[in-house]
Formats: sequence, C-alpha cells, structure tokens
Amino acid sequence: MHIISCACQVAFKPSPNMANSSSFFYPSLLLAATFLVLATTVDVVRGVIKLPRNVVVPAVLVFGDSIVDPGNNNNLPTVAKANFPPYGQNFMGGNPSGRFSNGKIPSDMIVEQLGIKELLPAYLDPKLQPSELPTGVSFASGGCGYDPLTAKLSIHAIDLDSQLKLFKEYLARVIAMVGENRTQSIISESIYVVVAGSNDISNTYFDSPTRRLQYDVPTYTDFMLQYAKAFIQELYEIGARRIAVTGAPPMGCLPSQRTLAGGKRRECAEEYNEASALFNSKLSKALDEFNNKYPHLRAIYIDIYTPLLRLIKNPRSYGFEVSDRGCCGTGLIEVILLCNKLNPFTCKDVSKYVFWDSYHPTEKPTRQSSFQSSTAKSVIFTVVIVPASPYIYIYIVSFKNMCIAFLIYY
Repeated sequence: MHIISCACQVAFKPSPNMANSSSFFYPSLLLAATFLVLATTVDVVRGVIKLPRNVVVPAVLVFGDSIVDPGNNNNLPTVAKANFPPYGQNFMGGNPSGRFSNGKIPSDMIVEQLGIKELLPAYLDPKLQPSELPTGVSFASGGCGYDPLTAKLSIHAIDLDSQLKLFKEYLARVIAMVGENRTQSIISESIYVVVAGSNDISNTYFDSPTRRLQYDVPTYTDFMLQYAKAFIQELYEIGARRIAVTGAPPMGCLPSQRTLAGGKRRECAEEYNEASALFNSKLSKALDEFNNKYPHLRAIYIDIYTPLLRLIKNPRSYGFEVSDRGCCGTGLIEVILLCNKLNPFTCKDVSKYVFWDSYHPTEKPTRQSSFQSSTAKSVIFTVVIVPASPYIYIYIVSFKNMCIAFLIYY
C-alpha cells in the first residue's frame, strides 16, 4: 500500500448518502490541512497516475466552449477562433493551434495526467490521425453554450446539438476501425467532460438584449438548465456512464466583464457572479437527480466558481501577481481578434497572470504536480487520479497550496 501526501487546502466533505451524490465539493468547508490518500495500487511516474489493471479509462471525450476547444473553430467562418499569434506562444514551440490560451488547455492536462496521450486533439482538425480516435478527441467549439442562441451570436460556432452529431459521426468511424465490441467499451468506460455556460451568462444574457427581454436571471438559468439536462440525457442514452460537468466561473470577475460592467474601478460585476452561482446550484442538484435516477451513471459537478474566485481575490497567495486583467494587450477587453501580434501592450511575463486574454486563463509555463515537488510553482487545472479502492477514485485539481477533491463511484 502506498501513502501519497498532498499538503494543501482541501474542499471536501462526503455526503450523508455518498453513493447517490454527484457533488462532494463544499466551498464553505475549505480546511487548511494535509490530505492523506491511501491507495491500493498506485504508481506515480513523471506526473502520470497509473490506474490498477482492472480499471480502464480508454478515452476522454470533451464537449463545450472555448475553455476546452483545441482548434475545432479554426476552419469555420466564425470570429471565435484563436489560431494566430500571440495565442499559443508557450504551446509546442509557439504554435497557435486554435487553443484559447498561451499554452495547453484543461482537456490536454486531463489526458496527460491520465497517461492517455500528451494532447487532446480537435475532432475537426484536418491533420487528425485516425489512430487518435479511440483515445478521445474534443468536439468543443469556442462561442457555444447551452442556449442555442449563444453559438449563433458567435456566428457559426458549433452548438451542443451539432457537437453531439459530430460525436455520433466519430462513433461510426471508431466502429469501422476497432469494431462494435471495443467501441462499446470505449463508450461506457471513457470520461466525458462538459464545459459550458459561461458564454450564455456573459454574452447571451448580459451583453445582448434578446434574452433579457424574455427572461429574468432565475428563469434564464432555468432555461439554461433545461438544455444542460437534455444534453446529459442524450449522452447517457448513447452509453456514457462517467460524466463530469463544470459549473460556470465567477463571470463578473473575468477581466472583460469587469471592464464592461464593473464601473470606473473595474470591480467584479456581482450581478454576473450571482447568475453564475444560481445556475451552478441548479446544475449540481440536477446531476444529483441524474445519479439517483440511473444507478449505473456517475455524473459529477465540478465547482470551478469557488477556487477561481479565491485565486482572483488573492492572486499572490497562489503565486500570481495580476488577476484583474489579462496578459494579452492591455488585458482589459482583448480577446480573439483583438488579442493579436500587432498589439504592443502584451505582457512580458505571462507566468504572473491568472488570465491570458480578457476571458481565458493562462497555462503556467512550468507545471508540476504538488505530488512531485514541494517547491512546484502554481498550477491551474492539473488533474490527477488516485485510486482510493478498486471502486473509488479521487480527482484532485491542484493549485499551489490548494486542492479541490471530488469523487466518482464505479
């Protein structure tokens, strides 16, 4: 038996009915403590956690928006793309791959830490190799959301319904490659990640008039939830059994929203944050209901609102210096086309910044898991998996001196 120590703050409390609960993250219970994980058969090699022989995660399949879009928008007639400098300045030799970051994005880090492969490719990448398909791809598209109107506002972004159609096309290709039996295993054993909601709240509701004329915030978040639930239901009906869904971040504290709605002092726009928090509470409850309804489904809610808000409010506590603006350009409003190589104001040291542009987070140039080095620099969205028994896995998203833990039961 190996004992792995993660010295960090832990946001974790088991539910009274653990086996039926999707969310084990309680923001009010952040404890300054050392988190000891007892594991049965764990190997930590170069930051990769090797799963026990009887546990398989063959692929990671990702849906959603620009946070996890590795370049699906590159060849689409949409303004929501990032395949030009300085995007990607720290990615694979300075390659602007279409990722909305200076480097890797969360979906890359997930497959890297799982030991599946180094990067999660875009399904629509014309250079995608067929050999990549069985280990997973991303269907995400910058500018999309749960609300169908959101993708339309971005002009030709791929909405979630269309992402599901691409997924079904993907499955047909995989069946042709590896056969139906193995494809069924890939479908049921893979991890599905859904990242959406940010664009709905910021762009479709607050920054354009159409939805605000139809809904107030409570009814609009209900409207978003309706589409979120329909999407998860369809994933389940296709065969997905391990689904992770992120909540919305504190939208009012993103640099662009501070500029647009934070007043002269560019403070966090609390109205936006309240909308995010309301949607998140409804989403978390809905995932609990899915788990109760379908015993073999393990759908989890990932709270990114609380840790990101802590990071933004106290950047120096986590190894950053700037959290109220992005690195690209002035950092006040620049995103997509406005974040370009002609802008003379782009920062010199991206490692000091929480945000790359006015909407998307950076990737720290030096990322090391807190399991590997007590002197490791801050990291965002590093995911490791530690088996706590043959049937329980603890996922830990690591920041400097802070971990977020949640469970999936198999």
